[in-house]
Amino acid sequence: MDTQRIPDDQLEQRFDNFTRHFLRGESTTAADIEVLAPDWGDQFEAEGARLRGITYDSKDKAIEFELDSGEHRVQHPKEVWTVEEPDGFIKAIEIVRDDDTREVVHVKRRGLAGT
Repeated sequence: MDTQRIPDDQLEQRFDNFTRHFLRGESTTAADIEVLAPDWGDQFEAEGARLRGITYDSKDKAIEFELDSGEHRVQHPKEVWTVEEPDGFIKAIEIVRDDDTREVVHVKRRGLAGT
């Protein structure tokens, strides 16, 4: 596994490539979105939601997670870290906001039903 900080100028391409390669079609990939804030503790915003795509909007400086249950948007990330498998599958994304609040997105590959 490889942990790395993704430079701002590579966010759009990195997430577009990941979405195109791993999330299109009949993907069963799911995500848990956990917000870590000193004021509230650990809060799960989404658990086991089917992940349809991740995009970075360079104009608005926002990362957007497209889930079956809706969208989750993180404005103005200060740092973005990923944990990747050897084939490029992103297992986790840690986003540090300007106020040092952290969001951790755990991405899980799931087998197709009946297999």
